[in-house]
Amino acid sequence: MSDQNNDIFKSKVLGHPSGLFVLFFTEMWERFSYYGMRALLVLFLTASIMDGGWGWDKANASVLFGTYVSLVYLSTMMGGYFADRVMGYRRAVVVGALLMTAGHAAMAIETEWSIYLGLVLLVFGNGFFKPNMTSIISHMYKDHPEKKDGAYTIFYMGVNAGAFLGILLCGYLGEKVGWGIGFGLAGIFMLFGMLQFWFTQNIFGDIGLKPVKEEKSADDTKELIDAKEVTDDEVAANPEVEPRNPFPAWQMIMIAIMSTIGLVWVINDPMSKIYGVNVLNFEIAGVSGSLITILTGVLLFLILLIYRLLKYTKVTMQKMIAVSFFAFLTIFFWAIFEQSPNTLTTFARDYTDRSLEGSAGMIFNVINSLITIIPLGIITWVLIKLFGQTFAKYKLGNLILATSFLIVWGVAIWMLANEFQKDTAEVTASWFSVLNSLFIITLAPLFSKWWESKYNPSANMKYGIGLILLGLGMACVAWGASGIAPGAKTASVSMVWLVLVYFFHTMGELCISPVGLSYVSKLVPGRMIAFMFGVWYLAVAIGNKTAGIFGESSEAIANKDGISYFFWILTAIPVALGVLSILLTPVIKKLMHGVK
Repeated sequence: MSDQNNDIFKSKVLGHPSGLFVLFFTEMWERFSYYGMRALLVLFLTASIMDGGWGWDKANASVLFGTYVSLVYLSTMMGGYFADRVMGYRRAVVVGALLMTAGHAAMAIETEWSIYLGLVLLVFGNGFFKPNMTSIISHMYKDHPEKKDGAYTIFYMGVNAGAFLGILLCGYLGEKVGWGIGFGLAGIFMLFGMLQFWFTQNIFGDIGLKPVKEEKSADDTKELIDAKEVTDDEVAANPEVEPRNPFPAWQMIMIAIMSTIGLVWVINDPMSKIYGVNVLNFEIAGVSGSLITILTGVLLFLILLIYRLLKYTKVTMQKMIAVSFFAFLTIFFWAIFEQSPNTLTTFARDYTDRSLEGSAGMIFNVINSLITIIPLGIITWVLIKLFGQTFAKYKLGNLILATSFLIVWGVAIWMLANEFQKDTAEVTASWFSVLNSLFIITLAPLFSKWWESKYNPSANMKYGIGLILLGLGMACVAWGASGIAPGAKTASVSMVWLVLVYFFHTMGELCISPVGLSYVSKLVPGRMIAFMFGVWYLAVAIGNKTAGIFGESSEAIANKDGISYFFWILTAIPVALGVLSILLTPVIKKLMHGVK
């Protein structure tokens, strides 16, 4: 056990090193900013010019939203590369936070150029920030693997606390006060998170500093060139003996070509549809240049993936096929799940009765107060515990963190007091998105107990259950919207249906999201994880872009067949894939070779 890790574990909060909670609060403010802005983006773009928005139709807003969120996930591969090889995790986190702060500041100006500049800065900022926080945790617990699950659980709570508060407060200010105020608040807390991390970073010792290049020995080079031949039985017993399969120059060129094709298509999509600037404006045999381009990229990717899979031993190849199957399901999970800040939020705004009068309004305000103050109180208690351990050595970082909490408490109390003074409670359209984080915090311990019990389902069953629950959520809103006529611009559907959507979707997320990357790490040898994580994040990025494509079609379908029909389509897709996943359980189980 290293002396460095011993030193880190000397100062503890709730049984974990104080440094974990520095990361907790940094990540919390980053998620506050990301989800706070994201909750407002489509609402802002589709709000009328009289209401301070851009007056876009839902199709254009969805295509821009899909491109933005997909690029956020694609950029993580770039950020991880630079952190590993150039600047180290800590500098990458700070660079990412600064870029995101600048991005939110630009969006607060609300002009056309500043919104686009802000989105670009947020994409690159997320790329540097997102993958490197978890990397620091991984290194912190390298000598304490028995505590790693608990550490990630605490960190995940920080993620959800930030998402919850960001959507709640930024959403309220953006919708009730001004869009720029909502965007700006997200940036303020991102700045606070970065400053407290910067002034407290010595708590991590040498973890995350600029990497030092290690020279390869002759033995390493020989192993790379003359990989040992092993049998399937040997690989099954120990995956790490799988022979190396390095990327030759032609494969790196293919990756560069695919990356370029993907980026050109993703960026050209909103440019061509919103502004008519189409760099893929050609046809071959009646097929559009845009479709030809993306199909070419997909075909090249499949060729490379299949070629590389065939180069591994049978056991490893089959495990990686299993990972690829789960990645395929993940695309459709996120494509449906990420309707939350898109079509579900605009449904809440346009088709949901959000006015509560009399006792109903009072009950909502009391509940809203409780779900705001209780989580804030718990997090503040953790903050005080952290102060007790770190204030003497890191005064400035602690004071910055304290200031950020005073501000968030002030905004929260002002929001609640403002609502209690009104005769009618007007629920904001973005408010429903906070239910996801609230249900995660509530239900995660129950699902954790389920996974630890003898009734723990197989990987296929988890995916199947998760996708079916996702479909059930969409079925709720589809049923609730059944009375809305095709082409209707407004309606007064009960809020209960949206509450049920987020309840079922959260349970679906708990079946799929936390376990996906876990299976990647279990199914492939350690030195192949980077490649398969790349495949996984590519799947998530494709899923987010597909979410935008689905949202883009919602208005046309609603005008022709009704908005309920659109949601029934989004019900059928995950339910069908969930049933497929369950039916393929024996096949995938065999491919996984005993990995559970």
